[in-house]
Amino acid sequence: MWFKNLRIYRLTKEFSLDAEKLNELLETQAFVPCGSQDSARYGWVPPLGRHGSQLVHATNGHLMICAKKQEKVLPATVVNEKVEELAQAISEKEARQVGRKERQNLKDEVLLEMRPKAFARSRLHYAYIAPQDGWVVVDASSASAAEELLENLREAISSLAVIPLSAKNLPQHTMTHWLTAPEAPAQFEFGHECELRDPKDSGSVIRCKNQDLCAEEIHNHLVAGMQVHKLGLVWRGGVEFLVDDQLSLKRVKFSDELLEKADSADADNAALRFDADFAVMTLEISALLKDLLAAFGGVNTESVSVEEIVAKASRAEVDNLAREVEEVVF
Repeated sequence: MWFKNLRIYRLTKEFSLDAEKLNELLETQAFVPCGSQDSARYGWVPPLGRHGSQLVHATNGHLMICAKKQEKVLPATVVNEKVEELAQAISEKEARQVGRKERQNLKDEVLLEMRPKAFARSRLHYAYIAPQDGWVVVDASSASAAEELLENLREAISSLAVIPLSAKNLPQHTMTHWLTAPEAPAQFEFGHECELRDPKDSGSVIRCKNQDLCAEEIHNHLVAGMQVHKLGLVWRGGVEFLVDDQLSLKRVKFSDELLEKADSADADNAALRFDADFAVMTLEISALLKDLLAAFGGVNTESVSVEEIVAKASRAEVDNLAREVEEVVF
């Protein structure tokens, strides 16, 4: 249950639903496995898995939810091979070429035939709502997966006013300043990973892993004009992560001391252990995000137009922004 990725969204309106009401609304879209002709299904399941029945787990004002996505696995190579066999048989029998539209019809027939026999692959996506902090945290490595969860949550509860968390200072400029100094912000230490990009050339990227980030070689790249777009940090010696220029945290790793702190709780069943883990994790994430946002100049609560962003960005930053927009599913 310990989150490995943090995609943070800021609530722009008060979230007033309590656990009971939220559970009631999510039940209208509870997960149902794929039927014989379904290619995918998405719905809500208990965060506690087989140990629970409620679709919302509440601890210290935080509301944990869990979405399940099930997809039928039909390898494209297998489908295309079958379509090719059918098309070849028609060509030989009728002495003619099979056109594009007819091939598409054959593919639809093949999918219809193969889908009931296909294996189903399932994935769980966790998130929690922190009304007192004013944000929603999603454990997802991609923006599209996080947006899919939020879109389904929005559909279930009718309204969800959230936007991706942003800071007052541009993250890539701030991280570049830290590493050029080199001096990590208060409460943080540098990790051993970073990604540098040339603002004048979006294709120029340097990725460093298991490196001393204060080394002269990295410093020389920064002096030459490259900017930091991903940076490994360690918060208070307890949480390691990689933060990017969208303020998303990846490869989050909680220290053994924090894990032991949760294990030390008097929990003799799965529900109590989950509750202890959730309480410790959300407490640490809340404090971490507050320190991280302070390091980036605070939360940006102003509405900024796309035109203003583009006007202040370099060509490479505009290209990167365009790629990010393409990944998001609204």
